[in-house]
Amino acid sequence: MKKVVIGMSGGVDSSVAAYLLLKEGYEVIGLFMRNWDSLVNHDILGNPDLNQNICPQEQDYNDALVVCKKLNIPLHRIDFVKEYWDYVFTYFLDELKKGRTPNPDIMCNKYIKFDMFVQKAKELGADYIATGHYARVDHGRLLRAVDQNKDQTYFLSQVDGKQFQNVLFPLGNLTKQEVRKIAEQQQLITARKKDSTGICFIGERNFRNFLKNYLPNIPGDIVNIETKEVLGKHIGLMYYTIGQRRGLDLGGNETRLFVVGKDLEKNVLYVALGEDNSYLYSDQAYINEVNWISEKRPEKCTCKFRYRQKDNDVTLQYLENGDLLVSYPQQVKAVTPGQACVLYLGDECLGGGIIDKIYKDGEVIPYV
Repeated sequence: MKKVVIGMSGGVDSSVAAYLLLKEGYEVIGLFMRNWDSLVNHDILGNPDLNQNICPQEQDYNDALVVCKKLNIPLHRIDFVKEYWDYVFTYFLDELKKGRTPNPDIMCNKYIKFDMFVQKAKELGADYIATGHYARVDHGRLLRAVDQNKDQTYFLSQVDGKQFQNVLFPLGNLTKQEVRKIAEQQQLITARKKDSTGICFIGERNFRNFLKNYLPNIPGDIVNIETKEVLGKHIGLMYYTIGQRRGLDLGGNETRLFVVGKDLEKNVLYVALGEDNSYLYSDQAYINEVNWISEKRPEKCTCKFRYRQKDNDVTLQYLENGDLLVSYPQQVKAVTPGQACVLYLGDECLGGGIIDKIYKDGEVIPYV
């Protein structure tokens, strides 16, 4: 009997994934990861859970324990608090300092779930590892999930392709609705549990207050990029992202103003009027930190610059240093440095990289 170690999060997805693996005849072992410690990490400001009798992470562990007892499988627990800080959260803060918009979930998958977790699973004798991700694997190829609305291949784009040789995604052919129905039928306590939201493994936070725990606010001017008029003050460039229109605290025309760029040296936040203003659009992106999951290297494919964004038709130029120049003649709105560019050929996720610079009409857009 093949042994599978599954990441148990205390949510409905991993609960049903564990049940399905048992049903398929695997020997299943649960492994719960503890990746964040609010006290150790000075997570005070913006934390809505400080005064609760039990923190959400402990409640998740208790829920995972109840599910594992019902399924009659063991549950192990491992602490990756230091590793998460070193490899995921430090990256997150460093990117914010550069004025970029990072995606910690992608780095969490790369360094924690599909690296350190895998090492621990092997210590437990695993033939395979499994998670509750909505994705599919076919002969080592990473494919989109059947439920396109829940597909999570975008967040798996930085994982070493070799890892998918021994990974099982039991939910890949199911919809979220079907998963909850199975949980109800099996009377799992997580059946109606709300999906986790917020920063990976940290949870819901008041983002502005949360960042004050780690990064100083450096206020500066908000400037209309067309008229050069100073419209007001921002509270720190790290709190804003390209395409954002809410939270500018300008009043009046705020609903029609969109963030279109940042100047770190001058500490200026640039905005422009109108949802379709030209400053929001680009036609090329320079991609570094490229990770290939597939061996395919097409000239043309599709990509997503944001999770749940529709596919964009793109042409790839392969650079000698391994980076990519991605061209999209149908200009795309709010392509944002720091975010991921994830490549697809049909349903197959080829891999992806991080958006470093964006261009329009052959010129680098000179704002982060």
